[in-house]
Amino acid sequence: MSFAGTLTLGRAYARRTRGRALILFGLAVALMASLLFDMATGASNLPLATVLAGLWDPASVEVGVRVILWDVRLPQAIMAVLVGAALGLAGAEMQTVLANPLASPFTLGISNAATLGAAVAIVGGLHIPFVGAEWTVAATAFAFALAATLLVQALARTQDVGGGSENLILFGIAMVFALNALLWLVQFVASADALQQIVFWTMGSLGRSTWSTVGVLAVVVALCLPAALRHVWAMTVLRAGEEHARGLGIAVERLRMMVLLRVSLLAGVALSFVGTISFIGLVGPHIARLALGEDHRFYLPGAALAGATVLSLSSVVSKSLIPGLVLPVGIVTALVGIPLFVILILLQRRRT
Repeated sequence: MSFAGTLTLGRAYARRTRGRALILFGLAVALMASLLFDMATGASNLPLATVLAGLWDPASVEVGVRVILWDVRLPQAIMAVLVGAALGLAGAEMQTVLANPLASPFTLGISNAATLGAAVAIVGGLHIPFVGAEWTVAATAFAFALAATLLVQALARTQDVGGGSENLILFGIAMVFALNALLWLVQFVASADALQQIVFWTMGSLGRSTWSTVGVLAVVVALCLPAALRHVWAMTVLRAGEEHARGLGIAVERLRMMVLLRVSLLAGVALSFVGTISFIGLVGPHIARLALGEDHRFYLPGAALAGATVLSLSSVVSKSLIPGLVLPVGIVTALVGIPLFVILILLQRRRT
């Protein structure tokens, strides 16, 4: 190729890179705007000016406003952002390593296992030593989610030396049905009060958010996102096929195992605090792929930002649909996620 051709390609690549960076910046701006609206929306609507003043100088607003803003709405709004980012990132990584655009934390039964763990803790009245009663349900949900991931990976390895993605998906589907059956069994023997708690937990809610749970999930996201970005080159190559990746010296099985463990940590911790929230891990990655392409330097942070924005907007909608009533955010994500996912599919087909 001539020098002029190389220079033209270099300029085109630089333009694409700048364009993708601008899209990431736009997603970040949209997320910040949604975060502010989330804090302003609720039974007691607060003007944006009051929200900004309360954040900048809490002493400048009334005590009641300060309590609502800092003790209720801010933890819930930040939790929505963190959960959305965790599920969006988890879904993006799963879709890459499993080579399946429908992969999400639900594919391998991670969310189902977390739900079963929470149900067992609620019905059994478990109290884990050194954890505390308020953390027992979350800890049990996370433990079940991690165990399900390890079990599916172990089963896949018994059938395939490399633990191929096809076996993982098949065993994951089987795990989903098995976990659902166990959940129904737990619900069948549960008391009326415990059953009500389980049903509410499965709807997904940000209402249980506290600064402690926000801090734990923030640490998990802060650890997992840089770890994911360390493997962006290998993940981008993997999109071209496993054989191509192996030919370039990438240990595909080891990479897949690391990703699945990271996904179980992200999804398990996020869902253990807020309950079952669907479609974020599916829709977020598709929005990022449509806007940013397959370059994982942009795709992974884009999926995290898209997931965080969608869940933050869902939180706003959950407090706006019925005046004076806050709907479980899991219901909103399911209702919004279905048409949004269909629109994304149609847009992707039109592009191809």
